[in-house]
Amino acid sequence: MNIQAPIPATIDLAAIKGRQQIAWGSGDYAIIGTTLQIVGETLCEAVDLRSNQRVLDVAAGNGNATLAAARRFAGVVSTDYVKSLLAGGRERAAAERLPVTFQEADAEALPFADASFDVVLSTFGVMFTPNQEKAANELMRVCRPGGKIGLANWTPEGFIGQVFRTIGKYVPPAPGVKSPALWGSEEHLKTLFGANTAVAAARRNFVFRYKSPAHWLEIFRTYYGPVLKTFAAVDPKAGEALEADLLALLGKFNVAKDGTLVAPSEYLEVVITKG
Repeated sequence: MNIQAPIPATIDLAAIKGRQQIAWGSGDYAIIGTTLQIVGETLCEAVDLRSNQRVLDVAAGNGNATLAAARRFAGVVSTDYVKSLLAGGRERAAAERLPVTFQEADAEALPFADASFDVVLSTFGVMFTPNQEKAANELMRVCRPGGKIGLANWTPEGFIGQVFRTIGKYVPPAPGVKSPALWGSEEHLKTLFGANTAVAAARRNFVFRYKSPAHWLEIFRTYYGPVLKTFAAVDPKAGEALEADLLALLGKFNVAKDGTLVAPSEYLEVVITKG
């Protein structure tokens, strides 16, 4: 596999990760995360998941891919570094009487032996790690030879990619840290995961359906950590400008004509086969 050059030591990755952990733990991601369940289901189909496989869900959030894999009778370990998100996933699994192991873990330092899993999944999760090369190396390390890594990553051009670009105008990302949206580029993934892999990617859309653009904004600024934290970090005047920019973006992507919100958001569905 292709080992990338390390990120310069002047970048405090631990501090960045700590801020990210606080952001994802704020609000209540499950309010939004559960609407994305279909992505976990289709990703399990894309990797052709089998009941006799051992599966790891990395940066699992509230467990969409976890539950999808467990519904297919695979043995599943669900991980995240935010305890509250794992707790939500645990409650969902219990409600469906699905046997899942939940374990707190950092995607950049997975506490599992080499080649422990047949399939490694992550839906809109591992793409947000600050050290992309280290996270990719960990996904590869814990996947057995011939196994598959299934990812769902927002593209830079899609709606959510543009949301992150918009909030980045008001609270710029840490200097030197690569954009999460790069995980939505097939070429970047080929660089991350190296030559000893086969990367198959397809562009898909997840459609956000809300009562109105204003309703989407209310939900995201209340429950979605990155948006919530951005509004909290800016002064009232900048907050008004951010709100206007997000509403304009919603208007650009909304295909509904009846006052509701129907906003397709492009993501890259990726299946990486380890050589």
